[in-house]
Amino acid sequence: MMSEGWSRRNFLQVGVGAATVAGASQVSAESEERVVRKPHSKEHEIKTSIGIIGGSLGGCAAALAALKVGLDVVLSEETDWLGGQITSQAVPPDEHPWIESIANPSYSEFRRRIREYYKRNYPLSQSALKSPYLNPGFGNVSKICCEPRVALAALEEMLAPYRANGQLRVLLEHVPIGAETGGDEIRVVRLENHGEGGEVNVHADIFIDATETGDLLELAQVEHVTGAESRDQTGEKHAPDKPAPDNMQAVTWCFPVEYRGGEDHTIDRPEQYGYWKDYIPPLTPPWPGPLLSYTYTHPVTLEPRTRSIDPIREGKNEVSGFWRYRRIRYAGHYEKGSPGHDISLINWPMNDYMEGNFFNVTPEERERHTQGAKELSLSLLYWLQTEAPHDDGNGTGWPGLRLCPEITGTQDGLAKAAYIRESRRILSKFTVTEAHVGTEMRMEITGKDKNEVRAHPFGYSVGIGSYRIDLHPSTGGDNYIDISSLPFQIHLGSLIPVRVTNLLAACKNIGTTHITNGCYRLHPVEWNAGEAAGYLAAWCLKQGKNSHQVYSSEDLRNGYQSKLRGEKIPLEWPRFPPR
Repeated sequence: MMSEGWSRRNFLQVGVGAATVAGASQVSAESEERVVRKPHSKEHEIKTSIGIIGGSLGGCAAALAALKVGLDVVLSEETDWLGGQITSQAVPPDEHPWIESIANPSYSEFRRRIREYYKRNYPLSQSALKSPYLNPGFGNVSKICCEPRVALAALEEMLAPYRANGQLRVLLEHVPIGAETGGDEIRVVRLENHGEGGEVNVHADIFIDATETGDLLELAQVEHVTGAESRDQTGEKHAPDKPAPDNMQAVTWCFPVEYRGGEDHTIDRPEQYGYWKDYIPPLTPPWPGPLLSYTYTHPVTLEPRTRSIDPIREGKNEVSGFWRYRRIRYAGHYEKGSPGHDISLINWPMNDYMEGNFFNVTPEERERHTQGAKELSLSLLYWLQTEAPHDDGNGTGWPGLRLCPEITGTQDGLAKAAYIRESRRILSKFTVTEAHVGTEMRMEITGKDKNEVRAHPFGYSVGIGSYRIDLHPSTGGDNYIDISSLPFQIHLGSLIPVRVTNLLAACKNIGTTHITNGCYRLHPVEWNAGEAAGYLAAWCLKQGKNSHQVYSSEDLRNGYQSKLRGEKIPLEWPRFPPR
């Protein structure tokens, strides 16, 4: 399971030194007793080489990287599903156009396992079975629009060997509630077990924050930023005049629905339906009318745009509207009569919740926003079932729309967790700004036209990604900020905090700005950031150094990048991809 150059013997040769550098327990990777229960207590003590707090997509990628080279890992997760945005949040992948040929091998393996899972277990048609690039939902947003349970199964398959041999311990339904620090190191992270009760104290040589909202940054008092920085702070063309730390992108509580014509699956009228039916988002530039409507703001032009839903016509692929956009099951891929119905994942402008944030607020406020976001999504569904006008002008409502709790693993049919686009972000050794990746700013800086301009090259690259700078309407009243960006690199320094030496960032909490978070927050980029963090943690332990020392040493840095290349991780873009 271990790659060449990353052997367990190498780790054992530096085991004590590495633990000393990390300021943790000085326990080698082969220690047999890793968990101690205090007498007459529900409190556990766990010792590990790498403690990954948060089972997001980045957290899973970080774990796989560290496990692959022989380290022991503890991976905690707040919900009962690993995978974050692609599983518990139910969002099918947003990916760049070249993902089938340009991607980290591990991410490609993840995608391959998703397709193979369908082919092994679902009653697909012969044409679907033979398709090498099966798109399970035949949706528009991705070439692999899949059900969250299938993504979870693929992740679990990839992690299974390491759980079986004892390298990996997964703590589901464990929420971080505290941290103990010493100097510039994190010594212990305290988790609350929401499943069985009690607490767990994780002692690790190196910690990785892979939570959806950067929770460990707050708990361990790691320097970080939230919301929007000002133009003076970042020099970004699209940054606001003044900093706004509470101004963050909307969250969305996603939900899948299928359409069963001739049936009535209308839900009970949501308690807050009257509020949301009349709600007009208070944004600048103005939203064109009520949120529960087919008319919304075009993300790029900011002009009103109308795009409807017709599950009958779109099920036949006659038109391309909202129904097909994030469709995660396409009935046409199956043998006749099974399963017979499309399923579309509802993550639309109409259920973007802008009334408040999910962190940096009191527990009471968070609960209010949690319920508000759920009520908005249920109100959208109720509106679609009862009042949404048909394209042909004949009738209103689609009562055949049915929530699919079997897809999300929840009783209410909503996703297990909210889709949170924006996290706390570390103050990092290097912060990626619009000047590095934004097309317009790069053209101004370089003097090159749109056909020649490229993103700023990072010599300290640990991976690549590509997506538009896509910011949804915000809690501070901004309408969309959706601008062109260039295929970019992930900077090593964006994973490393400015002060703390044994913590790495692994998902949406890396060193970006409010603006550049808009293109670094998507599935393959988060995976890449997490994988780079996992390998960096391993490299630090192997060398007996911390991340700051690796970052400041050309030899150590080059050695780490050489190992990434040895794992076939692309660190720069080939010349051929257009913007």
